[in-house]
Amino acid sequence: MNVAPCPGIGRSSVLSEELEASRRILTALGDENRQYLILEMMKMGDCSGVRAIDIAEHTQLSRPAVSHHLQIMKDAGILKSRKEGTKIFYYFDPDMKAMNTLIDMLKLSMEITRTLPDRSIEA
Repeated sequence: MNVAPCPGIGRSSVLSEELEASRRILTALGDENRQYLILEMMKMGDCSGVRAIDIAEHTQLSRPAVSHHLQIMKDAGILKSRKEGTKIFYYFDPDMKAMNTLIDMLKLSMEITRTLPDRSIEA
């Protein structure tokens, strides 16, 4: 049996690197609680940042749970924080580097997938 190489296979190493670079943001965005917190932060509309306690008051999550999720999103590059005395304010990362990395990875995935043959008509 002759196996023909798939077009785009040479770009799989680049895709692998981009997937690795996107792992944290995919993990962060994949959690329903974090999705909910992102939406709540957007609804709160405070561009200067919000504290975990303020977010917790708008959700059914405890302050420690909110802090934990905010830290994961910060580590993923979705959020940044600034400290004012003992208070920590979280806000969306304005340069969006993590989101752009994810978008680039998805675009490359689509480009590679488009080069693959349609196997749905094969028996």
